[in-house]
Amino acid sequence: MTEEEFQQAIERLRPQLTEQARRYLTDGGEAEDAVQDALLRLWQMYEQLHPPIDRLAMVLTRNICIDLLRRRPRSVCRAIAVDNETSEVDEHERIERMMAVIDTLPELQQTLLRLRHMQGMEMKELASLFQMNEAAVRKALSRARMTVRKQYLIRLNDESKT
Repeated sequence: MTEEEFQQAIERLRPQLTEQARRYLTDGGEAEDAVQDALLRLWQMYEQLHPPIDRLAMVLTRNICIDLLRRRPRSVCRAIAVDNETSEVDEHERIERMMAVIDTLPELQQTLLRLRHMQGMEMKELASLFQMNEAAVRKALSRARMTVRKQYLIRLNDESKT
């Protein structure tokens, strides 16, 4: 890939990467930093890349965001949600609660959920990526969704009691 091709691809991809990072990270500045980190990593290997680089850029950005989320202390996230009582914070709190539940799932279920619902990957793509048949992917996703729903409602119920 030439430098010019790389720059054109990045100009086209940057808004998508930023949107994806903002879905994971609530802080816009932190999302921009994650995208910048992903672009830097892509730049360091642009000569070895072959177009299209869309998927690679999306996966790289997602992984950086997940790493940042895992490094965050959980108490800080809850303190932010408690301090503000706007509907925007309520939405943030629901998303945060959902992400906390998803973090408790087995690795395969976590990855399947994130790729399917956050990345919009099709069942066929997931099946080939994980070397599973589509029925197994559907079953794993179904189990993951049921577990998330159950745990989310339990946590919501526990928080409303306090």
